Amino acid sequence: MKSRLLLAGAALLLAVATVASAKSWNIKVDSAATAGTLQLPAGTYSVKLDGDHAVFTSDNSGKSYTVAVKLDKSARKFDDTSVENTMRGNTEVIESIELGGTTTKLEFGE
Repeated sequence: MKSRLLLAGAALLLAVATVASAKSWNIKVDSAATAGTLQLPAGTYSVKLDGDHAVFTSDNSGKSYTVAVKLDKSARKFDDTSVENTMRGNTEVIESIELGGTTTKLEFGE
């Protein structure tokens, strides 16, 4: 009985550690912007990958926003997380995000 409890406890700790270690990257959106079909208010966000979706979580409100992304692999690791954006009319459009410490680039289509 003790060994089953110990094994169950170890499995639970491993599951919690796996979720807690999920990598996220921080970005700042200076003014309201679109990323694919998503409308993001200005603010700071942590970005996590969930398969082929990016999940933006607001540092201020805790609200999460999810959008489909295309994952592109680079031949080199990106040193820093960087956001590439353009202006379309009066709207800031996030084109892509390079994820620092990885070879992954998120591309946002419409």
